[in-house]
Amino acid sequence: MHIPQITPICIAGPTGAGKSAAAALLARELGGAVINADSRQLYADFPIITAQPGAEELAQAPHHLYGFLSCREKISAGRYARLAEEKIAAVAAQGLVPILVGGTGLYFQALLAGIADIPPVPEEIHATWQERCLAKGSEPLHALLREKDPAYAAKIHPHDRQRITRALEVIDFTGKAFSWWHAERTPTADRPGRPALLMAVGLPLAELEPLLGRRIELMLEAGAVAEAEKALLACPDRNTPGWSGIGCAELGRFLAGEISLEDCKELWRRNTRAYAKRQLTWFRAKPGFSWYRPGQGAAMLQTARDRLTL
Repeated sequence: MHIPQITPICIAGPTGAGKSAAAALLARELGGAVINADSRQLYADFPIITAQPGAEELAQAPHHLYGFLSCREKISAGRYARLAEEKIAAVAAQGLVPILVGGTGLYFQALLAGIADIPPVPEEIHATWQERCLAKGSEPLHALLREKDPAYAAKIHPHDRQRITRALEVIDFTGKAFSWWHAERTPTADRPGRPALLMAVGLPLAELEPLLGRRIELMLEAGAVAEAEKALLACPDRNTPGWSGIGCAELGRFLAGEISLEDCKELWRRNTRAYAKRQLTWFRAKPGFSWYRPGQGAAMLQTARDRLTL
């Protein structure tokens, strides 16, 4: 079967900037399908807390790779890239424009440029670091990572258990820093480098911050606490990958009685702001992205029509 060569559109940027709405608009107007590129939105138990597309967006175009992982399941950037490649091919085979949207920079990097060929870590080493994280918490391990790999530690939050333990287990097994492996990355044999139209949606952090606070309030109004309660019944182990996301972790602490709801909201707000700052820094350092403010979907649509043969 002949699959048409359709250049994907990538829409990146910080959390809460309106990427999903822009992607749905472009998919509707261009005859496309939206493919998720956000590591948190892969998890099935947290559609509200991770801001997965709502009914209005879903009605505009097909959406793929949302809400299919269980809390207990982890996923690497390499596996994500393989799944995304499959969806891109399937979407293109239907004559639709693939539109990838999300805020996980490593996913875009893995898909578009290849990733480092890190050797598989033995299960016993992986289990050891998981147990250490469970016993000590993520912050002491983040401090250890700062000693061993300060460049990578600076990019991740001290509560990001999944990335912290992943970096430490790779250092333990290979003797080389995670940032060294990232610097050594090369395009893979099956992904020698994919052309794409790169767009980003964002605002200066000072303008974005109040929007992020309002977004958290809207999530709570939409039932975020009840969603977390249901997830906790299904998966009481808050050290699993699905619980590591911002919002999930803070609500988990609230439900466990460790903090008040007000403290939960404040911690959630601070952690979201810090994450958005890291995303802005990451994507602004990458060449090739055209930046737009929220609500500039018409301009993004015109750019796509001007630069792509659709």
